[in-house]
Amino acid sequence: MKSERARLTALYGGLLVLAGVLLTAVVYLLVRQGLYASISTAVTTAVPAKQLKDLPTTGEWASAAPATPVPLPPGVVRGMAVTRTLSDAAEHAALRRLLAVSVIVLCAYAVLSIALAWWMAGRVLRPVAVITETARRLSGQNLHERITLEGPPGELKQLADTFDGMLGRMEQLVSAQQRFAANAAHELRTPVAVQRAAAEIGLAGEPDADKVARIRAKLIDVADDSERIIDGLLLLAASEQGLERREPVAVHELARKAAGALAREAEERGVAVVLRTGPLTVPGDAVLLDRLLHNLLANGIRHNVPHGRVELHTGPDGITVTNTGPEIPRETVHLLFEPFRRLEQRHRHAPGEGAGLGMSIVASIARAHDARATAYANEVGGGLTVRVVFAAGDEPPSHG
Repeated sequence: MKSERARLTALYGGLLVLAGVLLTAVVYLLVRQGLYASISTAVTTAVPAKQLKDLPTTGEWASAAPATPVPLPPGVVRGMAVTRTLSDAAEHAALRRLLAVSVIVLCAYAVLSIALAWWMAGRVLRPVAVITETARRLSGQNLHERITLEGPPGELKQLADTFDGMLGRMEQLVSAQQRFAANAAHELRTPVAVQRAAAEIGLAGEPDADKVARIRAKLIDVADDSERIIDGLLLLAASEQGLERREPVAVHELARKAAGALAREAEERGVAVVLRTGPLTVPGDAVLLDRLLHNLLANGIRHNVPHGRVELHTGPDGITVTNTGPEIPRETVHLLFEPFRRLEQRHRHAPGEGAGLGMSIVASIARAHDARATAYANEVGGGLTVRVVFAAGDEPPSHG
């Protein structure tokens, strides 16, 4: 920062001193150009006028003549007796005085210019110094700090505001990663604890055949939960890495396939599934897109109300899934795309309850296909609407 300030000081100070030198030179040349005429006119006017015919033709007046033939004021005859020595001496004295004063003023101006340039460079670079110091202090524990630079709008103010926005996004990402690690550890530890308790307590002593069968079924259910969590994490990791190969995928056909696979569960829960599958073909991975549609439909079916409704629409504007259900606070909707996030606290191994990875997998698969997943709470009837808009399609207007 000091070197930049020195460079700016040299630049600003050099420009100011150069301007002072040029100004002094111009003034000196302009004054010098007309100084003799002014002095000669003034001296000639002050000396009593005498015609040359009245002057002696011998002695010191024989060579007396104006040093330079210049226009004279009215009433003054050109043939006045003004010696060259007087005009030249006055001119030289005035120029020497002007030059001495100009050099002194220029030196003072140069010192003042450098001091002002140093101060101005410091003022200009102060926001950069604040940004640098803030960046140097940042760590995982103080990402909440902001620059909050005060000042008029400008490039540096915009840079500081951009840096603050970047810090906000970094804080959200770090917080999300921390929550993900904590939730993943909790979700993976819970089945292990249940299995251990079932083995140590349920199978202690000499249990009868019925008890062994119940414990066996419980252990299988817990193992299935663990397998679903691990599969979800692997799928999430795979989709985050992007796609190695793309091929045309008929999304509308996958939508009908996913609805057929979930038809029995929807019937058991009393939820009607309505399909409006317009043609939609995008380049991507069929397996991942099938999982995206499956998660959207399963989320709409499982988080619904009795005799509820789920609508799935595909078309040029992308994928839209709307379901009835409980009222969802608008400020919590965006959190549903984070891993292990649920609208309500998880009940201990409730039937059909997921691990909270479904919506995060949807968002991750959408990003892998250069698409964007958005969601908003329905204003009428409760529930949620999720839209996946692909890059080739036009994004519909937001209703959230």
